[in-house]
Amino acid sequence: MKAYKILIVDDHELVRRGLKSILDQDSRFTLVGEATTGKDAIKLVDKVQPDLILLDLLLPDLTGIEVCEQIIKSHPDIAIIILTAFIDRSRVDACLRAGARGYLLKDAENLDLPSQLMTALKGHHVLDPRATDLLTEYVKHQPVGTKVLTSREISILRLIAEGYTNQEIGDQLNLSENTVKGHIKEILSKTSTKTRIQAVLLAKQKGIL
Repeated sequence: MKAYKILIVDDHELVRRGLKSILDQDSRFTLVGEATTGKDAIKLVDKVQPDLILLDLLLPDLTGIEVCEQIIKSHPDIAIIILTAFIDRSRVDACLRAGARGYLLKDAENLDLPSQLMTALKGHHVLDPRATDLLTEYVKHQPVGTKVLTSREISILRLIAEGYTNQEIGDQLNLSENTVKGHIKEILSKTSTKTRIQAVLLAKQKGIL
């Protein structure tokens, strides 16, 4: 069975030690590197080629958002989970827009981290319930817009909700990845949302999905 390669980026030794202890107990994962700064993390990515990165939001040199943006730009297939002690909608928004696949809180009770990692590695987003509540409360008051979503756009939203990537959506609907991106841009415009997750939450809230 394949062992997924994990990179930990956090400037607190106790946090890194705790995460390493969790990973060491699960044969599905292997720790391939640790970094305490954003710049070191970016350098390590090419060297260790991780499948998933556990990334702290506040680092000594760069924010987790900046690190996420830079890594995703050159390595879009890497799953990045933000693991932080801070929670507010603007931070969650910014992380998701940067390409993060998850936003989890360090103080979460009964956090089944291995399960969350596997979910993210399969292409799905993982959010702390408090982050989901913030996004849901926000989209609850957003208008769908005057333009109605087309059946194609609804199909794409449904596939996004199921965790498909843009390439996988294109394969399912016989569309190019660029065409899918164009549809998603239009969906975000019509729904007045900033991220794919917000669009899905809004569509569910309005009964579209």
